[in-house]
Amino acid sequence: MKIDACFQLGYLTGTRGLSGELVGVLDTDQPQYYKELESVFVLPKGSQTLVPFFIESIRINGEKAIFKFDELSTRDEAKKFVGSSIYLPLDLLPPLEGTSFYYHELVGWTVKDHQLGSLGKVTSVNDQSPQVLLVMDYKHKEILIPLNEDIVSGVDRDLQQVLVTLPDGLLGVYLDQ
Repeated sequence: MKIDACFQLGYLTGTRGLSGELVGVLDTDQPQYYKELESVFVLPKGSQTLVPFFIESIRINGEKAIFKFDELSTRDEAKKFVGSSIYLPLDLLPPLEGTSFYYHELVGWTVKDHQLGSLGKVTSVNDQSPQVLLVMDYKHKEILIPLNEDIVSGVDRDLQQVLVTLPDGLLGVYLDQ
């Protein structure tokens, strides 16, 4: 499975007990949705290759989960995966409706400003900083648009558009460079 066909569910933070259990944090609003998982992909820290793991048992409490993988039977084996990320195929995401969206869905969609009209395509979403940013190509320039409710008013799934009201001067900051 390629990482592009997956989403990050969370990450492994530590071990529990002596039989190879791992503690994980699920980065989702609906952790209970994943209580029946049979397998996950793990991206070991420092690696670029997803490793499949079959789940013997999973216990979820809030955003934390305790995983017992078939392949791990000792604490030492489990320690090797602390700090790793957990992934699932995109088709396991719960469906969203209305104006809700997943960040990865927006890539390739058109940004449409309420005053200026269609501006450009979303090339990526940067969620690695405190402020999530839409990255848009506009007149061969990379434009960063804060993804917050003051600027992004919604989405049109049918037309694949992100509806925005850009602050005055935002585009000018990038075009004047």
